[in-house]
Amino acid sequence: MGFSGVHAQELLSIQPGTHPRQLLDIVSELILLGVNPEPAYEALRKSPQLLRLPVVHVKKRAAHLRKLGLGEGKLKKVLHCCPEVLTMRHRDLDGVVRVLREKCLFTAQQVTEILHRCPHVLRADPGELEYKFQYAYFRMGVKHADVVRTDFLQYPITKTRQRHTFLERLGRYQTPDKKGQTQVPNPLLKDILRVSEAEFLARTACSSAEEFEVFKKLLAREEEEEAEAESPVPGDESPSDEDEDWEEEEEL
Repeated sequence: MGFSGVHAQELLSIQPGTHPRQLLDIVSELILLGVNPEPAYEALRKSPQLLRLPVVHVKKRAAHLRKLGLGEGKLKKVLHCCPEVLTMRHRDLDGVVRVLREKCLFTAQQVTEILHRCPHVLRADPGELEYKFQYAYFRMGVKHADVVRTDFLQYPITKTRQRHTFLERLGRYQTPDKKGQTQVPNPLLKDILRVSEAEFLARTACSSAEEFEVFKKLLAREEEEEAEAESPVPGDESPSDEDEDWEEEEEL
């Protein structure tokens, strides 16, 4: 099958108690799906629970992923980056796709491209995924095509919010108006998210690490205060119908 002797021995010890026949069947199925021996070894090493799956389950899950538009080439990348998708329930996978289609309004082709470019999106919480898109679209003015093209959904929302808000406070980023225009040229998304913090500060924000650290602490405090302000104060709930009836009886 193309495995080195060392990898073959390690595969046998990844999931103790696994019958060699089961190991052979799963490895064979991964290779049939287009995964080369080295990535197949890495996938099983990262997700040893795959070895407990019936082969028919792997085949059904692969068929379901193909229905989402992930053909052989794209499926190969998804399994290499996120092999645990084979252990996920159909309804969880469909929940992610449903949010992308119905809540975020991506086209079917765009959804396929997102899943191919950012396989870990399949494991994301649907609610968090929707919020991340809304932040990109409404707060940053990023259009659907750019969300797909820049792999926006793969970045942690905390990192995105910190860097974006920092640039806003510095006057280096503006939310585009209805015509998509800004008074200052916004930096490219790749120069905000796809670079290290040091490069972001030096080239995009033109600021110091010390200033950014102070800002992040202040932002965290602001968000905490906002969350507290939005949460109901104990004892401040509106009176129930029963309370109002009781008050009326006392007045009588």
